[in-house]
Amino acid sequence: MRWTPHSTVATIVERDGRFLCVEEQSVSRGSLVINQPAGHIEPNESFIDAAIRETQEETGWTIRPTALLGMYVYTAPANGITYHRYCFIAEPVSYDPEQPLDSGIEQALWLTLDELKQQTDKLRSPMVTRCIHDYLSGRRYPLDFIIEPDQ
Repeated sequence: MRWTPHSTVATIVERDGRFLCVEEQSVSRGSLVINQPAGHIEPNESFIDAAIRETQEETGWTIRPTALLGMYVYTAPANGITYHRYCFIAEPVSYDPEQPLDSGIEQALWLTLDELKQQTDKLRSPMVTRCIHDYLSGRRYPLDFIIEPDQ
């Protein structure tokens, strides 16, 4: 059997001490969970373009990535799938309240770290708060840290 990790992106978007999150259906749990805007990278898509697209599709927010927070590895206990998560820091640019959200996304939320900590059992994974803690600690890498073929 061949090991095939899933390549995903996520974004940390902060506004007035609150973080942009999504409440989404979890197939493996059969319940609602909270996550950062996140999703899989599509074929021939850059990491940055995937982060912009996933955030817009899941929240209605257009963002501008400013830095790479880190590259995270997580193996989900529910299904054994390993995820390689490229997490970006981004600024909110504009919001379209009329945009339909991706299938499975119930709503976009702006939550404080304390509000997220109070809902630990609802977090999609421990990476939700781990990424916020890393962001708050000042971790930042320039976007040109990522080398991709010219698009």
